[in-house]
Amino acid sequence: MFIDTHAHLNFKAFNSDYASAILRAEKEGVKKFILPASNLETSQKAVQIAKENKNVFAAVGLHPIHVKDENFDELLEEYKKLAENKKVVAIGETGMDYYYDRGTSELQKEVLEKHIKLAKFVNKPLIIHCRDAYEDLLSVLISENNLPKAVMHCYLGTWDYAKILLEMGFYFSFTGIITFTKDQNVLKAVENIPLDRMMIETDSPWLTPESHRGERNEPAFVIEVAKKIAELKKIPLSEVETQTTKNAEEFFKI
Repeated sequence: MFIDTHAHLNFKAFNSDYASAILRAEKEGVKKFILPASNLETSQKAVQIAKENKNVFAAVGLHPIHVKDENFDELLEEYKKLAENKKVVAIGETGMDYYYDRGTSELQKEVLEKHIKLAKFVNKPLIIHCRDAYEDLLSVLISENNLPKAVMHCYLGTWDYAKILLEMGFYFSFTGIITFTKDQNVLKAVENIPLDRMMIETDSPWLTPESHRGERNEPAFVIEVAKKIAELKKIPLSEVETQTTKNAEEFFKI
């Protein structure tokens, strides 16, 4: 059994067929799904889909690239109400992203800190996104007292950053990017991060694995990520399947 720990079935790309995408994945052995959000609307949609499906779970939060689009403070009570739902197993995705707009860095830090506070309030883990902002992200995380459990989603950082995060108790989730990237820093991180700190994800509808390039990504393809981890670590696929599933079930309490 595999678990896709990060699939955006709550996004518009899956409006017409999220139910059939779940069925296709189940036929491939993917049996549980985490649906993270990017704003209030997709948080609500994630909870709705999770309520419809026993093996689907939600995460709620405001993505760092959307911090100017919503006022997190004004909507905090609505996020809190959603976060307390039993089908919500994490807060996120949250984090820092300078790829599009470095000018929102201070606002991103503030919103991240509020997500950390919310995660502590509901006693649920964090799903953290980071792109082109690892130094600033680390400074925020290191400054926090009693940081909740957290996973670095779609990890694309270096092994050096990973070592720091490992010492802080972090988990790391990998996507289809590892099936085609030539970035040796990322591949080295996959090789060296202990399997008992790893999870797998699609981040669908994006980041389609090499074997399905040109198609919309979906949870059925998460097995390709597991295969690449097995190849890089030179271990059996069954070992990756067993350990990443165990990690996800314990981390998200599913």
